[in-house]
Amino acid sequence: MRRNLRWFAVWAAAGILLRLVFLIRFPAVVNDSFVYGDIAKNWLQHGIYGLSGPDEISPTYIRLPGYPAFLAFIFSIFGMEHYRTVLITQIFVELGTCFLCADIARRLFGARTAKLAFLLTALCPFLANYSAAALTETLEVFFTAAALDCALAALEKGERLRRWSLCGILCGAAILLRPDGALLVIAIAGYLVWTACFGKRWHPEISPRKFIAAALLVATISVVPLIPWTLRNWRVFQRFQPLAPRYANEEDEFVPMGFNRWVKTWMADYTSVEEIYWPVPGSPIEAQRLPPRAFDNPQQRDATMEVISDYNNDLHISPELDGRFETLASERIRAHPVRYYVGLPALRILDMWLRPRTETLPSDSRWWEFNDDWKWSVLAISFGVINLAYLSCAVVGWLRSRAVKWLGLLTLFVVLRSLFLGSLENPEPRYTLETYPVIIVLAAAGLLAHTRGRKEA
Repeated sequence: MRRNLRWFAVWAAAGILLRLVFLIRFPAVVNDSFVYGDIAKNWLQHGIYGLSGPDEISPTYIRLPGYPAFLAFIFSIFGMEHYRTVLITQIFVELGTCFLCADIARRLFGARTAKLAFLLTALCPFLANYSAAALTETLEVFFTAAALDCALAALEKGERLRRWSLCGILCGAAILLRPDGALLVIAIAGYLVWTACFGKRWHPEISPRKFIAAALLVATISVVPLIPWTLRNWRVFQRFQPLAPRYANEEDEFVPMGFNRWVKTWMADYTSVEEIYWPVPGSPIEAQRLPPRAFDNPQQRDATMEVISDYNNDLHISPELDGRFETLASERIRAHPVRYYVGLPALRILDMWLRPRTETLPSDSRWWEFNDDWKWSVLAISFGVINLAYLSCAVVGWLRSRAVKWLGLLTLFVVLRSLFLGSLENPEPRYTLETYPVIIVLAAAGLLAHTRGRKEA
């Protein structure tokens, strides 16, 4: 940085300016933000980790304590519900992510790639967009990048204790923000175990015992922050809940698993998440919004329409109605198991990776129909092109750098996270955002490799 101070200063200023544009034009304080904020306020004012009700505050475990703790810290200094201060703070957290991506690139590919990675991170509109959203993504991306950078530093230096301990702490912070942060620990520990068992062929200097010890250390330290949370949940609810419930449901809240399973038999894109999955229960299902793949034959279509009609009458899913959704789901899975277990997960993964990342912006999710105001259609297309450019450059960078030492750690993390996301019924593009530090580093390597190739030609 001392040798390239002007470069980093200019692009850091550009990155901050871009994030301020999103903060001023598209601040996103959504329903989830208020849930986190309500927990933070009650935690501060009443010492109860819970949600406000009509008569009292009810303890809850539907959200992990990482982001409420962050909000509580900001609220305690600047006052309750100062969400704009939260978003400004997140901008500077994002700036830290820029430096972390540059450091990952430096360790793997050298100083030139590090400079370009910093630029690509600073100007990445998807990361900038979420810095203006009062959600967990910005902090989660930061701790993910920090943990990966720390792991690479430990691998590079052969560090036995200090860096691996810090890596475990950073992984623990990621888990406290989102349950799927555990994938980061699985990727790092799994890579260390794999390297200990099979890596000596390529890296004779590797000591298997050290790598196994490092994997155990990272895994152990990363779960330590969950112990107080787990004990609290057992004491308050008499329930073993080390993370947060998959469907963010309260202890006695009915979860319509039949409906969720039925949705999973045809859900392949984010548009259906907005139009069908999120509104239920409470809002009617617009049957005409269902894609053709939601029915296998006319008889099944009639049965589905009947169930939907019954739901629309009450806007509530009872256990009996949920059982009917479950019957439809079981019938469809039996008829097409490959579609359910392979085809649709693959489509959901592709949709999360390739869709224009405008879910927090005014653009219509059906961007390809061009029924939106022209400026939002242009924005959606532009975001889609930019996303494809990042991904294409990253693929080139990976193909040309497969032999780079320790690159397998980043590859494993992206693959594991993608496979996990394919198992979810709600393909939301934001779920891939945690992998974007890896995408940016590989994109920087791909761009430089392409530039060198053209010069040599």
